[in-house]
Amino acid sequence: MSALRRMVHEVHTIEIGTNTRYEQHQLVVGQEQALALFADPALASVRLHVAAPGDRVRIVAPLDVVEPRSKGPGGGVFPGWMAPVNRPRGGDTHVLRGAAVLAAGHLPRNQEGLIDMSGPAADRSPFARTNNVVIEFDRADGASWQEAEVAVRRGLLRLAVHLADAAVEASPDVMEELAPPHHPGTPTGGLPRVGVITNLQTQGAFKDVFVYGHSMAGSLPTLFDPIEIEDGAVVSGQYGHPALRNPTYLHQNHPVIAELRARNGQDLCFAGVVLCPEPVEQAAKELVSTHAAWLCRAAGFDAVIVTKEGAGNADNDLMLKVDALEADGLTAVALYAELSGADGTGPPLVAGPRRGAIISTGNYDQRIKLPAVERAIGGSQLRIADADATAAVEIPTAAILSALSPLGAGWLTCRPEQQLAGQQLGETT
Repeated sequence: MSALRRMVHEVHTIEIGTNTRYEQHQLVVGQEQALALFADPALASVRLHVAAPGDRVRIVAPLDVVEPRSKGPGGGVFPGWMAPVNRPRGGDTHVLRGAAVLAAGHLPRNQEGLIDMSGPAADRSPFARTNNVVIEFDRADGASWQEAEVAVRRGLLRLAVHLADAAVEASPDVMEELAPPHHPGTPTGGLPRVGVITNLQTQGAFKDVFVYGHSMAGSLPTLFDPIEIEDGAVVSGQYGHPALRNPTYLHQNHPVIAELRARNGQDLCFAGVVLCPEPVEQAAKELVSTHAAWLCRAAGFDAVIVTKEGAGNADNDLMLKVDALEADGLTAVALYAELSGADGTGPPLVAGPRRGAIISTGNYDQRIKLPAVERAIGGSQLRIADADATAAVEIPTAAILSALSPLGAGWLTCRPEQQLAGQQLGETT
């Protein structure tokens, strides 16, 4: 597996200007240059906005989010979309940390969510803390929604590369060396070899995640180079369950992989990554779960953290994998958001494992009151609250983008509280 060096350029402020440039931690987005990257017969018009942390701005119906990254002239990021898969791997990747590009607006099967850049919801979405370049779009007459969605996705990836290209000649703030996973058969010093299974949704148009530009539908689980994930080999086209959604940005910065890397050689050895589809049919779910466990055992994993995408079907996938791993003698831990009712007292699990452990990422149903904002991007109405997009509303946490991230990017969890009758699950905090 390859190694990579991240050249990190921090973005503290953002604005729209004539030409794209990056200097002294400021990102200026050239308006005409950015809009030209979305030129496509499937799109009638595209509009450019920026939203910074602390702005009284609400982004309505956010779609995918991408972190700006580039390898400079010749490309190499987002293989299968922006670069050939058969290309030199590893090397230096320039990253605009603190910036993100995203689209907002209507798509079929897009479950409406939001990002508030200020107020209580800003403490829950990781994208309230990034300087955001936001694209609104209108579908062209005669174009299908699928054609429009592909055009928007390609435009976002082009824009992400374009913005990062502006920093290629700048001195990085930080250089981060990313070593490959611990190689099977080499000494571990008695430390357990811990890996991750990342489930990717495979439910067709608007509910698919792409690997090298292709859905994993019908595929078996595969051992995957985490450096390829860093360089954008996994791209989201999945628009369900906002709080449980894993946009491309989160795959690029996969929190579980980052934590395993950080602890590698201290209390564990980072063993690797398995990508796995989330099929719809029960027999296929059982097949991929059994095969994923076999693959982890064959790769020498001792323990596995299992993540997912979405809910319902995805919960079954998650628990089947935990059971299969434990049956094969591996320790398994799942990241899971509860559906415990607004007061946190309801049954939390749609499906539960027979063995293994679950880490809660928070309560899907917990409600939160949001104050009014000054402007909205992505739509004039917030349909989930039947209100104007700028109005004060009360919504479930389920509507806040990535607030309950099953990749571990959120800040919510649940704590145990001592009760008279003993320990029981406490309120979501």
